[in-house]
Amino acid sequence: MKRGGGASDMSRPGSKPKRVSKADLPEKTCAVCNRPFSWRKKWARVWEDVKYCSERCRRDALKR
Repeated sequence: MKRGGGASDMSRPGSKPKRVSKADLPEKTCAVCNRPFSWRKKWARVWEDVKYCSERCRRDALKR
């Protein structure tokens, strides 16, 4: 039996999903440095609570 190729291969179970481009990810502005930062996988569960782009900005906010 000959297998067909093309787009139908992507719908098979076990195939890799398409990648999301960085431009399509949500962005926020850091509360300390006012720079934009993008969503990260490690923030998936807490994205609504993320306010700072980095640990350094988070620490600087606590000093104020």
